This record gives sequence, C-alpha cells and structure tokens, in this order.
Amino acid sequence: MDQRLTEAHVWVKDELNRCIDFWLEHGIDKEYGGVLTCLDRAGNVFSGDKSVWMQGRCGWIFAYLCTVYGKKDEWLAASKSCIDFLEKYGHNKNAGDRLYFTVTRDGKPLRQRRYCHSENFYCIANAEYYYNTGDKECLKNARWAYELVWNLNHGIIADPVGMPPKTEPGTRQSRDHGSPMIYLNVSDIMRRCDPENSELYEKRAKECAEEIIRYFYKPELKCTLETVGLNGELQTDTVAGRVVNPGHDIEGSWFLQNQANHTGNKELSETAQQIYRNAIEAGWDEKYGGLLYFIDCMGYPPEAYEHDMKLWWPHNEILIASLMFYRDTGDEYYLNWFLKTYEYVKEYFADPEYGEWYGYLRRDGLPTEPPCKGSTFKGPFHVPRCLITLDKIMNEMEA
Repeated sequence: MDQRLTEAHVWVKDELNRCIDFWLEHGIDKEYGGVLTCLDRAGNVFSGDKSVWMQGRCGWIFAYLCTVYGKKDEWLAASKSCIDFLEKYGHNKNAGDRLYFTVTRDGKPLRQRRYCHSENFYCIANAEYYYNTGDKECLKNARWAYELVWNLNHGIIADPVGMPPKTEPGTRQSRDHGSPMIYLNVSDIMRRCDPENSELYEKRAKECAEEIIRYFYKPELKCTLETVGLNGELQTDTVAGRVVNPGHDIEGSWFLQNQANHTGNKELSETAQQIYRNAIEAGWDEKYGGLLYFIDCMGYPPEAYEHDMKLWWPHNEILIASLMFYRDTGDEYYLNWFLKTYEYVKEYFADPEYGEWYGYLRRDGLPTEPPCKGSTFKGPFHVPRCLITLDKIMNEMEA
C-alpha cells in the first residue's frame, strides 16, 4: 500500500477512537436515554431537544462498531439506549406510528417532517442491533420500517401524517434524489443483517440504483440534480431545479459503487465514478480548498445562504468514495483526491484537543463562532462511519 496511505491509516484509527470517546463521554443521555447531539466544541450540551434522525443513526453506529470490531458492552448499551428511546418516544401514535423529526429531551413530540428519513435510520439501528444480538423484536421493527418507507415513497399508501406536498401539485410536481439514495444504502444494510429476506433487498436496491441513474443523473449537464420532474424532466428554469449538492452526489456514488461491486455491474461502476468526478470537480473550492455545500448547475447564484460553507459530512463522503474507487480501479486520480481531502480535514475539521470534528466552517476554513461539534443534523454518524469504512478499506489494501 502507498506509504502515504499507511501514514493516513494511523491517523484514521486514532481519530476514530477520539470520536467514539467524545460521544460516549458527552452525548449519551444517562437520565432519559438516547443521545444528545447539540454539543459545543468541548462537548457541553447547549440544547436538550433530540433529533430522531440521530437516535437512529447513533443506534446504528454503535451496533456497527460491534459488527466490525467485536462486541463491547459499552457500545451495545449505547445502541440499545437509542433504540429504546425511539421505541418509547419516537413514534407518532396518532399517525400510523410514523416517527417524529425532533422531540424534547424527555421525549415529548416537537416536530414531524414529510420525509421518511427518521424511519430509515430507525430501520438500520434495529437491523444492526438484531445482527449483533439476535433480538427478534428489533428485526421485526426493522422490517416494518423498511416496508413503510417503500410504501410511502412510492405512494402505495397515503401518508398518515397528512402533511401537504412541498409544492402545489397542480402547479409543479417533482421527485427528490435523497429518497432512492438513502433507501439504497438502507437496503444494503438490510441484506447483510437479514439474509433471510435478501431477495427483497436485492430487488429494491437494484430499483433504487436504476431510479437514481434514470431520473437524476444528467450527463449532458455533468451533474446529478437534487430535484427533477416526475419523469426526470429538467426544471432548470427554477432555482430548486438547478440545485446540485456535491457532497450528496459523492455519497451516492459510493452507495452505487457498493451496489456495482455486489452485483458485478461494471456499467454501474463506471457511472458511479462519473457521478463522483462531476461532483468533486464542480464543487471543490479552488480558492480556499474544501467542498462547497451547494452549487447551481448552470452557474447562477445558489439560493441557500450556506451554499459556500464547508460542512463536515461531504468531506467524509469524499474520503470514503475516493479511497473505494482507488481500491477498485487503481486509478491515481482517486488517490490524489483522497490525499488532498485528507490533508484538508486534518487541518480544518479535526480537533485533536477535544476530539470529533467541527461541523460547520466558513468558506475560508475557519469554524463558525462559537464552534460546535454537534447539532440537530450532526451526531455520531458521518464521521465515525467514514473512519470505520476507511479503516476497513485500508486493512483490505494492506492485506
């Protein structure tokens, strides 16, 4: 293995330990259960409100640590605490047991969203915990959530929450990239954890990959769009129809590469690589380094105020995707991007003094003030998932 990767591997393992220790010490709620994610640089809690996404994501990550490195009581307990909190407080009993988006620290409902990502992360937490413990109730819950998300995303059942669509359907209808992309990853986890139902997961993973390519990948524009018409039509006369989230595309590219590797689909692998190349070449900030959060596919001003900020998770996805593609192709193009991003995150995102990564940087790389390590959207998920995946790939390459 390249000596530079060998040196990076040492950092990855140390950084993973610092990250996990940070969340175990500061995030796990010993009073009410679950995880607290609104943490400042040193780990002090600045809001007790809980993200339901993060309960599922944290439940999954600590169970996944057991899958990869062997079971530890502390990890299993952290996972179970999040799953139990979700079971007790996460469901909207008046709306088909759909999960909330946020709740109070002690579990009172705060906010519901139309998207199904709370259910997606509830699903993978239960599946991974079942994989490590054999808890049949968790498997039952994972299968239930997996089916619910599919039915809601495909209009098979009416949404019991009854929230209106994002835009007036009589005026404009659209589909979003995130739904099939996340479900592809959920399907990958489910077929590993629940091989008894592998035929279903194989079928749906294939359909998700095809949906992403058919509707959202636009080679003529050299991008993958976040929003398109119901049949993949361009809506580039609108701001929303021109949005490209480079980090999202790069994350999706390695989900697609996993699917390509699993099925032996070389054409899908080539498309996944092109999605990656389009995103990183359009999104990388040549002036200050790092990946821009949003760009407009036609070069117009993006609408989101945070479009030129640097967020933690897109850089996690670059590291995973670039190393995965380098492992699978041997192309130095991907190695160079891995090393370039590795140097950037070491300098700007990592915090050796306190552990974990800053969540939000300004365009010039300085943390927003006061800096934070967690929020409603940032918890123990993207950073540890990245570091675990890098460690696994590097171990494979060394072997």
